[in-house]
Amino acid sequence: MCVVAIAWRASEKWPLIMIGNRDEYHARPAAPLSLWEDGSGIIAGRDLQSGGTWLGVTQQGRLAVITNVRNPDGPSTGLQTRGELITGALMQGIGYLNCIDGTRYNPFNLLVADGDRMEFASNAPNAHALALKPGIYAVSNGAFDEPWPKVGFLKQGLAEWTSKVGSVHDDLFGLLADENASGLYGGTLPEDLALIEAQNTPAFIRSPIYGTRCSTVVTVGADGKGNIAERRFNAQGTLTGESSVPFTW
Repeated sequence: MCVVAIAWRASEKWPLIMIGNRDEYHARPAAPLSLWEDGSGIIAGRDLQSGGTWLGVTQQGRLAVITNVRNPDGPSTGLQTRGELITGALMQGIGYLNCIDGTRYNPFNLLVADGDRMEFASNAPNAHALALKPGIYAVSNGAFDEPWPKVGFLKQGLAEWTSKVGSVHDDLFGLLADENASGLYGGTLPEDLALIEAQNTPAFIRSPIYGTRCSTVVTVGADGKGNIAERRFNAQGTLTGESSVPFTW
């Protein structure tokens, strides 16, 4: 993922709400959101190039989501895929965070919910972790809760939705579709996104080579009934598919 906002026990009606966009090269293959058929119980999309995923949930009351932390020099080669951190956290829970050797991965931010706990872990610039209190948080490709424009935009939008005890999920997808208010650039971005600092891009990136591939909304109600929904987009930013999978915690 490239930008994520989470409301963790900030509402009696919705103990957990998570919204986020995954930005990636359009040529990188991925499988749509689904219940994996390997017996793991993971509900997620899947990176078909390196394995793993970027966000997922399980019926065991777990959610995990990762964002890459931007390195101006680009990712180091020869390291393990960060996508495997999500599968490990979903299968083993928060205790898995204590087993991560951050030196084996390029920089990352990792959020894991497990039962009544949520924790943040990162290896950038050094390994550190934080237990989250009830509240609303957001993170992109920088430090945790760093006030980038799109981070602040999604955080504020999610806070407003939660305070109104919202129930229309299209409103949450609408926040993720923003191409103007959350950044300094709007409309179609140049092909060479390296010319633009990541914090100045909008929540939704429309670009022919690298852009927003999918938007995801996860909601869990007070009754434990949850839903994870994904909308997928092509290189023109056009909706190409949608998946929704219910689950129970």
